[in-house]
Amino acid sequence: MSVDKQGVPDRNWSYPTAIKFGVGRIAELADHAKSVGMKKPLLVTDKALASLPITAQALDVLEAAGLGRAVFSEVDPNPNDKNMAEGIAVYKAGNHDGVILFGGGSALDLGKMIALMAHQRADLSVWDLEDIDDWFTRADADKIAPMVAVPTTAGTGSEVGRAGVLTNLATHKKKIIFHPKLLPAVTICDPALTVGMPKFITAGTGMDALAHCLEAYSSPFYHPMSQGIALEGLRLVRENLVTVYNEPGNLMARGHMMSAAAMGAVAFQKGLGAIHSLSHPVGAVYGTHHGTTNAVVMPMVLDFNRPVIEDRINAASAYLGLKGFDGFRAWIMELREQLSIPASLTAMGVEASRLDELTEMALEDPSCGGNPTLMTRENTRALYQACM
Repeated sequence: MSVDKQGVPDRNWSYPTAIKFGVGRIAELADHAKSVGMKKPLLVTDKALASLPITAQALDVLEAAGLGRAVFSEVDPNPNDKNMAEGIAVYKAGNHDGVILFGGGSALDLGKMIALMAHQRADLSVWDLEDIDDWFTRADADKIAPMVAVPTTAGTGSEVGRAGVLTNLATHKKKIIFHPKLLPAVTICDPALTVGMPKFITAGTGMDALAHCLEAYSSPFYHPMSQGIALEGLRLVRENLVTVYNEPGNLMARGHMMSAAAMGAVAFQKGLGAIHSLSHPVGAVYGTHHGTTNAVVMPMVLDFNRPVIEDRINAASAYLGLKGFDGFRAWIMELREQLSIPASLTAMGVEASRLDELTEMALEDPSCGGNPTLMTRENTRALYQACM
């Protein structure tokens, strides 16, 4: 076993895709891009990251290998169809042949949409590929561009997922767009790239990873592999999230949080639930940070699902060193305070006058189908009210 800075191990994983994990492995970016056939990739990132040294470092690696340094960074915090259209225009104008997904969940998801839609037939809309039944078969899989993912946050897990979330600006609704070939061919998880995250992003993305693990673990569907992965992901978050928030340069803890993020995304093949179905509409309408919104509604969703999941949470608590359901909930509340998470949706700017609208959107969100308690118009509206 080779060990890198601060004792962070180097590992090559192949579940669910090839994952190159370790400090400094961004240096391999060009090699992996070439391995999947890229000669002129487009690096897709967000506006905030575009001017930072870690992005310049990645571009330097690409340029030194003769792959250019083309960038598209017009990506909003909740990426939308306008961002996608602009990115596709840049991709086509530059005659690019692959996409480097570089950044947090927004950049990774938008990059996937560019790779997916750049060369599909003109009459196929991205909304025709929503994660419903076998809609993904409407796309020509051979026309999806190759992708290499480089996450710079530890939350969304999009780097190991086969979907992306896109907001429809006309309807203000978030849609999950799915295709098996949206799974990046190679993912580079370099903990050093996450060191410069602002504290509120460290907090929000970490709580997103927690939400993925918690909802997957609580989902009623049968998937023992995901169940185990989710439980171990919960442990990694419990032991490392506060550390990375208070000690940004702790590479070991950063590495564990990157693992937890990827594990959460793998685990939620088992299902998501009310945390996400409440959060998606709020993010689409108000532009709130997704992981932070998840953290705001998390305790109330736990209460909502308690009659169904209490035994399961008791079992998780025993593994995590907590005392039953109440101890688990108390940990979530303590974690929110330690990370300066807003106390309510009202504190995030959500208006009571829009709860009926948000309720309808939540019930349309595919995540609600994985919630342990059946979500109805009445109880979902009441749940939103509890989160206010």
